[in-house]
Amino acid sequence: MPRVRPSLAALSLASVSALLLSACSQSSDASRQTGDTTASASAATGKKPAPFSKGPVKVALVRQSGAADYFEQWGNGAKAQAKALGIDLTVYDAQADNAKQATDLSSAINSGAQAIVVDHGFPATLKSQIDQAVKKGIKVVAYDLDVDNESVVHTEQDDASMAQAVLDVMAKEVGRDAQVGYVNVAGYAALDARDKVWAKEVAAQGWKQRFKVGKVTDSTATDNVPLVSAALTQHSDVTGVFAPYDELAKGTVLAVQNKKLQGRVKVFGADVSNADIQNMTAEDSPWTATAGTDPSAVGAAVVRTAALELAGQLHQSSVEFPAVAITQDFLREKKIQNMDQLRAALPALNLSQVSTADWIPNVAH
Repeated sequence: MPRVRPSLAALSLASVSALLLSACSQSSDASRQTGDTTASASAATGKKPAPFSKGPVKVALVRQSGAADYFEQWGNGAKAQAKALGIDLTVYDAQADNAKQATDLSSAINSGAQAIVVDHGFPATLKSQIDQAVKKGIKVVAYDLDVDNESVVHTEQDDASMAQAVLDVMAKEVGRDAQVGYVNVAGYAALDARDKVWAKEVAAQGWKQRFKVGKVTDSTATDNVPLVSAALTQHSDVTGVFAPYDELAKGTVLAVQNKKLQGRVKVFGADVSNADIQNMTAEDSPWTATAGTDPSAVGAAVVRTAALELAGQLHQSSVEFPAVAITQDFLREKKIQNMDQLRAALPALNLSQVSTADWIPNVAH
């Protein structure tokens, strides 16, 4: 379903959250399929439909990315899938500059692209250009960006499934009627979606929520440490804390460790990246479980969605990417240290059944 507010990542971009989206240099030029595009692709068996049957198809990717490895992996997945499909992909990246993204989108519209993928951003900044693109007959696919235009295909990770997957683990770990803590921030669409699942699960499990704290800043993880530390001091009976965003989870982990409570308080987060895996598998880490999607697979699936829309074969206005639960025990047992190893151990992360057809060679990292 389209979001009614900007997504968490998009809003974090605006505040330039230092750990997820730290300040980085601006890029003024479009690039053509830069980055790692060495992912393997399954062979396509079907006949290519128009416009892919007529040679390379020109597509623009207009991004609002940051410095975290999530965005690099997402971009690599998109580029690899574009290459496998024979797409001539031009990438624009505003890197936290909203005005530049609007300019990039105008450039993409005038570039002759048959489709445009808009990765994050703000509706208010981009709506007029997106409307213009649609009027010109350009197919528009948005990722984590809600715009009020029924011709735009909306794509996003399934935040409800993400929260449910990790809370199922939390229920097994802390049991019914447990004293629990909550670290979250209202007003971000992704976090609001996860919050609804939390509220449902608290009621179903009979949990006693002892505190709710949290904020998103330029240094989200660091700035949440004192908030969580104070809450844990006041509520020493808490045995589990849910922090449904990896930067909030990192701050919660540090607070638990600083108070030397890692033997008694378990942390349950959301999202997954190389840094998150390292944090979860570190000695004495209280981060017990998370849930997430593979950013490379998501980037590839968004490009496949655009390809299906160009071919007139999508037949839906939105696509969601389901999340997978990932436990600390699993990571340690399999000796997983990075996303590449996690992909090999959890094939479900590949999203190979999402937005596909027999004429599309699916990429896998």
